[in-house]
Amino acid sequence: MNKQKQFGVWMDNHQATVVGGADTEGEALTVLAHVKGEVNSPNSNEKHSNNNEKTIQAKFFKEIASHMVNATHVHVTGTGQAQEKFISYLASTPQFKNSKTAESTSNKMSDEKLIDFITGKL
Repeated sequence: MNKQKQFGVWMDNHQATVVGGADTEGEALTVLAHVKGEVNSPNSNEKHSNNNEKTIQAKFFKEIASHMVNATHVHVTGTGQAQEKFISYLASTPQFKNSKTAESTSNKMSDEKLIDFITGKL
């Protein structure tokens, strides 16, 4: 049987917590990383501001994805629309095109509660 690489992410627009590390079924998940995104500084030119925001978001998503090597299952949860955008990012990234993704909405929680929550979802 193939080894399953399962990960979970709680995220909003500016921060994320990545849990994972399960090489085989039954191995406990742990917190792999806390990722903080940059804040878009105000710009008088709307076009430059929008481009800068997209660049910052892409860097944020890339940093999160860097902690999920060879993922087979990813559950993304959090507030707002960040999870939907992140799942779209994963779907457009060759490394994750065959990964199964799921999403849910939840408020910020402690690392321990997040591990329990993601374990129940995977």
